[in-house]
Amino acid sequence: MRPTMDVSELLQAGASKQKSIQVEKEIPLDIDIGYLAATDPNPIDEEEYKNNREEYLQSVARDNAQLLINHLFSLPIESSQDGPLAKLPPPTTTLPRAKPLPKPKPPTKWEKFAAAKGIQKKRTEKKIWDEEKQEFRDRWGRGGKNKELEEQWLVEVPANAPADFDPVKEARDAKKKRVAKNAAQQTKNIQRAERSNASASLPQEREKRKTELERDLAQTRISTASMGKFDKKFQGEPKLRGVKRKFDPNEKSADSEKASALAILSKLDTSRPSKRARAEGGDDVLNVRKAIRHESRTGGLSGERTGGRPGKDGKGRGGKRK
Repeated sequence: MRPTMDVSELLQAGASKQKSIQVEKEIPLDIDIGYLAATDPNPIDEEEYKNNREEYLQSVARDNAQLLINHLFSLPIESSQDGPLAKLPPPTTTLPRAKPLPKPKPPTKWEKFAAAKGIQKKRTEKKIWDEEKQEFRDRWGRGGKNKELEEQWLVEVPANAPADFDPVKEARDAKKKRVAKNAAQQTKNIQRAERSNASASLPQEREKRKTELERDLAQTRISTASMGKFDKKFQGEPKLRGVKRKFDPNEKSADSEKASALAILSKLDTSRPSKRARAEGGDDVLNVRKAIRHESRTGGLSGERTGGRPGKDGKGRGGKRK
C-alpha cells in the first residue's frame, strides 16, 4: 500500500494567505465600468496610514481593484478568437474635451449643387470587375483600371489623327489635365471657404477699425499748439469727448469718509517740516541755514543795517530808520 499524506493543513494555510474576492465597503464605490474607473469616497484610516503607509495603500488599492473586477465579470461575455470578451456599456462619466469642437467646414460648390438637386453621395468601390480578364482589379494605382489605355499594346487610332499621334501620350496628357482641374477646383473651394469665414468676421473687424480711426483722429485734432481750439472745423465734425469728472457719492461708508478726511488733513498739516527742510536742517523744526539766508537778505530781526549804498537823500539804504 502507498502511504497517504494529509494536505488539509497546507490547503488551509494557503487559503488563509489569499484574500477573499468579496470586499465590503462602508460607502459603495462609484464605478464607471465603461471607462474601467472606480472612485473610492471612503475616508482614510489615519492610524493605519501613519503606522504603515505603503501596506495600507496597497490594501486599499487591492480591494478597489477587486470590486472593479467583480463588476467586470458580471457583464455579458462574448466569445471570440482571442478568448472571451466582456461587452462594456457606454460610460456614464462626462469628461471635458481637451480642445474645442471643430468648426463645421463650409460646403463646396458641388455639395451645394448636390443638396439643391437631391443627389445622394454614392460610395465608390476600390475594386472593379474586368470583363476581359474575368477578375477584380484596382480602380486606381499601379495596374489599375484607369491605366488600361496606357498599358495596351494595340490601340485604335482615329481617322483624323495626325501622323505623329501617340495614344499613350494622349492618355497621359488627359490624365494630367484631369488632375490639374481637380487641384484647381480644390483651391477654389478653399478660397471660397476663406471668403465666407472672412465675411462672417467682417463686422467685428470693421467696428475695430472704426474705433482705431476715431482714436487717431482725436489725437491729431489736439496735436496743435492751441490743442485744436483755433483749428478749422469741418462740417458735421463731432465734438471731442473729454474725460468725465468723477464725484464721490453723497452717501458712503464711515470708513471711506474717515480715510478721505484724514487724507485732506495730512495735506493741510504744516506743523511737520518737509523732506527738503529735514534734509537741510536735520531733525530740528527750524531750518538754520534758511533763516541765516533770510536774515542776511532782509537785514536782521531789528531791521538795522550799518552799511550799504547811499540813497537819494544822501543817506545809505540801510541807515538807521527814524
